[in-house]
Amino acid sequence: MRTLLITAILGWFFSVGMAQTVSPLFARGYTVVPEPQRVSLGIRDFTFGRSWQLKVDKSVAKGDVAVEVLREDLAARFNVRLGESGGPGGILSLRIAPGSVRIGKALDPHKSALDEQAYRIDLHSGSVTITANAPTGLFYGVETLTQLLKSNLGTLWLPEGSIEDWPDLQLRLMYWDDNHHLDRVDALKRDLRQAAFYKVNGFMVKLDGHFQYKSAPAVVEPYALTPAELQELTNYGLHYHLQLIPYLDGPAHLAFILKHPEYSKLRAFPDSNYEMCVANPESYKLLDGMYQDLLDANKGVKYFYVSMDEPYYLGLADNSQCNEVGLEKQLGSAGQIFSQFLGKTDGYLHARGRTVMFWGAFPLKPSDVVSLPSYLVANIYGPDLDQLDQVFHQRDFQQILSAKYINEGESKMFPQYFVLPQVDRLHSRNKDAPSVVDDIVKKISFDSSRFNTNLIGEVTSGWGDKGINPETFWLGYVVGASAGWHPGSPNPQELESAFYSLFYGVKTINMPRIYQLMSEQDQSWSDSWDTLPSKARKPIWGGSYGRIYKTPKPPAKDQTLPLPPVPGNDLKYSSTWSDENAKRIALASKSMRDNDTVLGLLGENIQRSQFNRYNLEVYLSIADLYRQNFEMIAGIHHMDVYLATASQLESTNPKEAVRAVDSALDIASSIWQQRNEVLQNSVATWDKSWFPRVADANGRHFLHELDDVKDHLADRTVDMTYLVYREKLLSFGTWVNSIVTARNQFATAHHLSVRTYRLSWDDFSVTPVPCSSAATACDVGQ
Repeated sequence: MRTLLITAILGWFFSVGMAQTVSPLFARGYTVVPEPQRVSLGIRDFTFGRSWQLKVDKSVAKGDVAVEVLREDLAARFNVRLGESGGPGGILSLRIAPGSVRIGKALDPHKSALDEQAYRIDLHSGSVTITANAPTGLFYGVETLTQLLKSNLGTLWLPEGSIEDWPDLQLRLMYWDDNHHLDRVDALKRDLRQAAFYKVNGFMVKLDGHFQYKSAPAVVEPYALTPAELQELTNYGLHYHLQLIPYLDGPAHLAFILKHPEYSKLRAFPDSNYEMCVANPESYKLLDGMYQDLLDANKGVKYFYVSMDEPYYLGLADNSQCNEVGLEKQLGSAGQIFSQFLGKTDGYLHARGRTVMFWGAFPLKPSDVVSLPSYLVANIYGPDLDQLDQVFHQRDFQQILSAKYINEGESKMFPQYFVLPQVDRLHSRNKDAPSVVDDIVKKISFDSSRFNTNLIGEVTSGWGDKGINPETFWLGYVVGASAGWHPGSPNPQELESAFYSLFYGVKTINMPRIYQLMSEQDQSWSDSWDTLPSKARKPIWGGSYGRIYKTPKPPAKDQTLPLPPVPGNDLKYSSTWSDENAKRIALASKSMRDNDTVLGLLGENIQRSQFNRYNLEVYLSIADLYRQNFEMIAGIHHMDVYLATASQLESTNPKEAVRAVDSALDIASSIWQQRNEVLQNSVATWDKSWFPRVADANGRHFLHELDDVKDHLADRTVDMTYLVYREKLLSFGTWVNSIVTARNQFATAHHLSVRTYRLSWDDFSVTPVPCSSAATACDVGQ
């Protein structure tokens, strides 16, 4: 199966005239991610299997994770268990010899950190040896060997030759956002192990209120990790040479703290929960306590991420509880306030042995960098990127490069791994957006900041603002780590293909088509509705880069769907809805055909997948959400047709006219029922790895107060109904119930039976209750 896939990929490259060539291993039918730095292959392949002997040199400590992982991976992936004595097949040797593997070209100037991760694999018929300078390198060598093994008709194969490998950057980080949900401990362990398999060695996790802070009990949400659980996860990651790095915002993005009455006095502006007052000593006291709580439950880790992201209003507060205007006059600029805040918070963490990473952005200016301690690790972005890069480099700051966000752009439920063509869109795009994979590879491999910075790592981020399930981010995470290890190679198409094979197993089929359809269906799902300013949430207090609105306004966006008119009491109906929405209806119909394809492929590959079957279950739940939307649009079209038919019959055949209206109402009931069933099935699937999103549990209450500046869809609802939030806002129930009123008045006038029916659109239960309740749809008295 893998051979067929590689043949197809090679054919695709040649057919479109790609300038890039495939890697030597991939061309030979082998997949390794990240691609090793130096590969030398012989002519022949040789077999590997149960008859081989494992020989662990005395240089490898007893209980070393590399040995453990080798045994686990061989058993799980290939059902192979190696002996430790006497085997006719060959000998697999593991050894650690400091200085034995010499690294070659690498951007990261800190060669000792790269040395620790370097390894060499010598591959010969009857003899395979993995040699590393340190335990970390041996672990990576074992993971490479596991990935390298190729199964063909029940026989495992390896190529003759050698692999010498080391990272280009010492840190390959991924940002995991548990702000608006919390993954269960077992699920997070699975994610940590998954990341380590692809040589990710930093797992930045944003917990916000999902940690049990002793110093700030008010912010703790109903389900939150205990200190013991966070330390358990930390230790689990360290076991696999991966650091679980705490991420805490400040001074901005702190609505999860400042929304609580207990901390409202720490706000920079009394009527905004977005940003903390940095002129108030109590702000630092609170943050120091929260830092310490995290440190106590995260022992063994080197880094801590102090966000510093988007502090738009530094230096602007001048009110009874915060005077940052005076502080700016004293220090000279908002950038100096930024530097002072970072210096104080970093000072606390640095004194306790942590190296602090931070976003370097507005209002930081190049002239402000001199105020910062040079032991910080900067992650630079924003309008002064090039100038900031240069001055940080001049002062010998270590830096990490931020890849494009995996879920950037219009992605609502699935990242833009493929781009929906304009011809398949209802609305025109403002600009063309590249695919996520191409964008990440380009940014990490070729960004100009690679040439004027002291670069030690990269971070690939999947933000949870929209409530996207992070299971959808794995391709992006793996691509980012791969580019951080070996920039520029392989090309994105090969990298995707290798990911599918390793992530799901070689028996899966048409995975590129699944990802293409899931990406395009997501964009179609979003594009199928219109956008308008939100009337559903509280107005936005302020905008980017210091814009404070005199009167809060609603620049936040919601989506809506136009609905047909309501028939008159005589069932007269004048509608141009289907004509005006002909393209919307046609695109929904096409999307349903594509949805048939992706549902079929997902169903088949759930059976075929060897690994990460749950990932495909999540995809299946998302595809069902797509379908419900497209069928709803088609359903409204059919309702419009039935109402038009009733209008044509009202004077000649009143009974048939009423029957046509009833058919329209039946469709409305089906739309309601399908929405609720799909939502509940999605919740059940996601809750296999998530704790429930609830208002109350474990004696704690979730205070649902929206951010005054940022509009996060996932925060619009306490529960999971944000997945169908735009339908929740739609006046569909009002429209349908108005049709019922017209229908019954017409029926009464013509001595026909009335229909006891009410569609309660805001009810998300699956099973209707009797019509005496106003909480659901009911259909009796035909």
